[in-house]
Amino acid sequence: MSKPSISVFFPAYNDGGTIASLVIEADRTCRALTDDYEIIVVENGSTDYTVEVLEELAPQFARLRVLTHRQPLGYGGALKLGIATATKELFFYTDGDGQYDPRELPLLLDKLVPGIDVVNGYKISRSDPLGRIIIGRLYHWAMKLLFGFRLRDVDCDFRLIRRTALERVTLTSNTGMICLELVKKLQDAGCAFAEVPVHHYHRAYGKSQFFNLPRIARTVTDILSFWWQLRVRRLPSAQAVVSAPEGRRKEAR
Repeated sequence: MSKPSISVFFPAYNDGGTIASLVIEADRTCRALTDDYEIIVVENGSTDYTVEVLEELAPQFARLRVLTHRQPLGYGGALKLGIATATKELFFYTDGDGQYDPRELPLLLDKLVPGIDVVNGYKISRSDPLGRIIIGRLYHWAMKLLFGFRLRDVDCDFRLIRRTALERVTLTSNTGMICLELVKKLQDAGCAFAEVPVHHYHRAYGKSQFFNLPRIARTVTDILSFWWQLRVRRLPSAQAVVSAPEGRRKEAR
């Protein structure tokens, strides 16, 4: 059986307390799976010590590529840049806050059998405060209603995707709504999904960038705009290759 070719991607924004352990565990996990892998971190305008941590890590890991942006790209901009930068046949991503464990990547890989394009994690249980758990469940059911999702956990950003599947969609969002856009467009492009239970951990460092009123209001506006485009204007959701966002970047090695 041939070994996989994997790009591992972490967007990082004020994740100085977690990004080092994620890179280390991702490197250790990938070395056990294949000799054809890369780890990409897009640092996204952090105001803590994330940049300093990544600058120390980069010389120690030959497979690590660090792209720093002093002006924030937004979560969507960072994800688009990660996808556009990746060179391997499989693309795995999760957040840089450490709430998911990259050591569970082999669980996804086991389900990526012929005929499957995307393997999506779903949380065994959500390790967040009660209020966020309630909001998360409401969000999940609202998205299923609005967009016809068939996944059991739309909000689980622990995904393994074939590059051939990514090449079938165009992503446009620069906000956190890109995860919704990604899953919807992959689904509409006819991609086959598999799902795997994964652990979700308490946030050990920093705080969520989503749970504040201005950001929630913007997300609601973006979701309704996306729904209008797909359901009312009926714009096609699967078209072409993902492109990187414009902007200056610095790669540290």
